[in-house]
Amino acid sequence: MSDLLRIVPANEASWDDLRAILTGMADRCSCTRERLGDGDWFPMSAAERASLFRAETNCDDPRATETIGVVGYLDDEPVAWAAVDRRSVYGRLRGSSVPWKGRWEDKTDESVWAIPCLHVRKGFRGRGFTAQMVAAAAEHARERGAEAVEGYPMLTEGKEVTWDEFRVGPVSAFASAGFVEVSHPTKRRVVMRLEF
Repeated sequence: MSDLLRIVPANEASWDDLRAILTGMADRCSCTRERLGDGDWFPMSAAERASLFRAETNCDDPRATETIGVVGYLDDEPVAWAAVDRRSVYGRLRGSSVPWKGRWEDKTDESVWAIPCLHVRKGFRGRGFTAQMVAAAAEHARERGAEAVEGYPMLTEGKEVTWDEFRVGPVSAFASAGFVEVSHPTKRRVVMRLEF
């Protein structure tokens, strides 16, 4: 059994804590690529992405009514992040054909939320934290009126994968939170969904 995380909306976390989690490639992305889409994301500097991310998370402002994710703590140590918001705000997701293959639903449906990105800090991986973050992100969406929430995890087929590929999380983490497969658009990508 893994350790239990204390998970809070990102606006209840500090900016320093979130920066401690998002290191390496995650720091360069600042969880903005999915929201912006590649055309807007690539020309931005890392500093611009971080500034946008900070504004959208509303870190350090527990009274904020909006935030775009949840942060996990092991005791007082910040260890994990999950992005979660209305599916319609993710420009890269809307513009990709992969998750929509064989699906004919409204991409702009505000009642469906998405968990497009997860990150567990190096040194804390392999302890079941991703599954806890998926469950907490889904609950965060449900509490804010979502009728369903989706994820786009990967099957690793026992192979080592890079963070950039695996930022979507493993299928097992979504399955353990009650998500079910709705499509399998590529050999390794699965669309999973939890209805409320």
